[in-house]
Amino acid sequence: MNFNEYEAKAYISLVKLGTVTAYQVSKDSGVPRARIYEILDVLVEKGIVIKEEIDETMQYSPIQVDVFLEKVQSNWKHNFKEISTSLKELEKVDTLPNNRVMTLKEKEMIISYCQTLLKKAKKRIIISMWDDMYDVLKEDLEEAAKRIDIKGITIHVENPVSNLDTHRPTHFTETPTSEHWFILSVDEQEMIYGPSLEARNLAFYTNDPVHIYLLEDYIWHDVLVNRIVKSSNEDLDQWISVEREVFFKN
Repeated sequence: MNFNEYEAKAYISLVKLGTVTAYQVSKDSGVPRARIYEILDVLVEKGIVIKEEIDETMQYSPIQVDVFLEKVQSNWKHNFKEISTSLKELEKVDTLPNNRVMTLKEKEMIISYCQTLLKKAKKRIIISMWDDMYDVLKEDLEEAAKRIDIKGITIHVENPVSNLDTHRPTHFTETPTSEHWFILSVDEQEMIYGPSLEARNLAFYTNDPVHIYLLEDYIWHDVLVNRIVKSSNEDLDQWISVEREVFFKN
């Protein structure tokens, strides 16, 4: 918020104490007495502290917290707008080669990438998600669904956005140790995929057409099999289970 440590400590003390002397602020905040008058004068100049003489003693008061927060928010929005404009002007806009695969680490970064892709989407979004990742992106998905179609499949998600298929219960979906992979593909141009963020803070970003085609096709086949099994009167899940075991058997 553009305050140094002493300024922050002094203001917090004033919020707690109300109208007091510089000595009282210094004692409560830990700001050295040799610096406290200088620090308080800076806060007065910034417009968040009021300096007045009361009973022949110079005393200091904080502006109301609501007013302070409004002031900080206004400054932050202004600074954010200026920084955004400057950075976007500086950003290299050359088209990235369509074979890029980048490893994303840290939960916050992965979520931010997903949210950015959802906001950028113009044509369509295709997803495959378990409830843990869906819940994290729920608001962003619902907002995106107001603009464009979201297609794909979800596992254990209650009330997903329209057009999304709900995966039928299977041995895999009901086993607690099953890996909760997610795939988010936007406009056939960009994709993020990876395991559950609770299991590993790891995901992959790609704009490689081959990756995107294969994983979107994987989602479509999952949707298709799910629809066939749901519409069939036969116990196809048992047959699928046996066939899978035979296929992957060494």
